[in-house]
Amino acid sequence: MELGGATVLVTGATGGIGRALAIALADRGGQIVLTGRRADVLEPLAERLGGRAIVADLADRAAAELLLDEVGRVDVLVANAALPASGLLDEYSMTEIDRVLDVNLRAPIVMAKLAGAQMAERGRGHLVFVSSLAGKTASGHASLYNATKFGMRGFALALREDMRPHGVGVSTVFPGFIRDAGMFADAGVTLPKGVGTRTPRDVARATVRAIERNIAEVDVAPLGLRLGARLGGVAPSLSAAVQRRAGGHRVARGLADGQRGKR
Repeated sequence: MELGGATVLVTGATGGIGRALAIALADRGGQIVLTGRRADVLEPLAERLGGRAIVADLADRAAAELLLDEVGRVDVLVANAALPASGLLDEYSMTEIDRVLDVNLRAPIVMAKLAGAQMAERGRGHLVFVSSLAGKTASGHASLYNATKFGMRGFALALREDMRPHGVGVSTVFPGFIRDAGMFADAGVTLPKGVGTRTPRDVARATVRAIERNIAEVDVAPLGLRLGARLGGVAPSLSAAVQRRAGGHRVARGLADGQRGKR
């Protein structure tokens, strides 16, 4: 997929990772449409990039369809918006559970359906889902977040096969711990010694590469975390034991405490 001249819709653009995505995609010639909940953040960035800003709260079930109607033509969808959803399940109200499922899973599916249909008609386009390594390996204190990210991975892989005959690409990006901006950075958690991080720019570069080369999945994490994610896929019980010994539960509890106000 060539980004030059393409209309690119980026959700969750008010966060640091969303901002990095928007800048990288604009640098490749994309005509950027930014969406998020904060006009004060969206509008200056859209003006800087020569794009459009549309305020939308994807926790509202009508918002995804209304957003796509307002944007019109979409050549590339980057579904980046998500809620943290860390913590034990019994800490969540039913309303909070619905909100996480709507933002993290339902909204990307609805937007992919609507944008993907118009892409298929043109025989051109790309759908990107910004997931997490939590979509490949589970960890304690994150059952709801893992559920949405595992679900996104399965959806994207199947959708990629469905869209392939129509000339539409589908990619999923799996960041690990991202410093400087995003959910992990905002929580202020200290990682165990030897656990590395990546930057929002790394996520953005990986996303551009996935679009331009039509790559199914891209991990954005140091080698150790990537190997850990593979272990979680083939030996989940062993992975859980390794995480416990490495202090994973302490990190998970810290993330939950630091993100409690963002549910």
